[in-house]
Amino acid sequence: MKKIAIISGTSGLIGMQLLHELLKGSTYDTVISVGRRTLALKHEKLIQLEVDFKGIINLDWESKLREADLGGITFPTIQSIKDRKVDVHAYCALGTTIKAAGSKEKFYMVDHDFVFNFAKWVFELGAKRFLFVSAMSADPQSKIYYNKVKGDIEEDLKIIHFDYLGIFQPSLLLGSRSEFRLGEEVAKILSKPLSWMKVLNKIRPIYDYKVARAMIFHANEPKQIKLEVIQSKEMQNF
Repeated sequence: MKKIAIISGTSGLIGMQLLHELLKGSTYDTVISVGRRTLALKHEKLIQLEVDFKGIINLDWESKLREADLGGITFPTIQSIKDRKVDVHAYCALGTTIKAAGSKEKFYMVDHDFVFNFAKWVFELGAKRFLFVSAMSADPQSKIYYNKVKGDIEEDLKIIHFDYLGIFQPSLLLGSRSEFRLGEEVAKILSKPLSWMKVLNKIRPIYDYKVARAMIFHANEPKQIKLEVIQSKEMQNF
């Protein structure tokens, strides 16, 4: 059976790496990138879908794909999804910061509501496996707002009946962001020696591509469990 990957959050650090790994690999026949803006990127396996995550549940995705596909290239993909004759895996790397969002309310909308809406939408499309980038410090009981929101969405994703839900909790991420985050840059300088020494695996920084590769690996491994939390130390060898 053919495989399709649906990915959101490709403008972010891990999302960009995920898209790169998905396109260069041979695991998936088609990769559908879902975002608020289309990327300046073309690839024979890539289909881009511009969406509003607020109303994605009611999205007429078939019509949008047909409008953009004048040559009929995506027709077999559309039909296979409609007929449930394809194995669909969904990857979610949506996320922002309170500073970038502008308020706690807008941060919650992106990191919780948008993620949850995307998960419900791909489930209705037939996705069997859902791979989500959370955070090492996620905890619904945390007094730190960022950690609490991450913990809340982890719990809410569990109510959607995916065959497999993989929650990935990376530590401080190393890679090239499109935006500058002073706090993260200082933390990277102070903690990067841990990466060189390969000690304290649980907390040492991790490169974005390792998280992306770990997600793809777990998405395609035979699983006897429905829920798995993959910690940062378990991703270091990818």
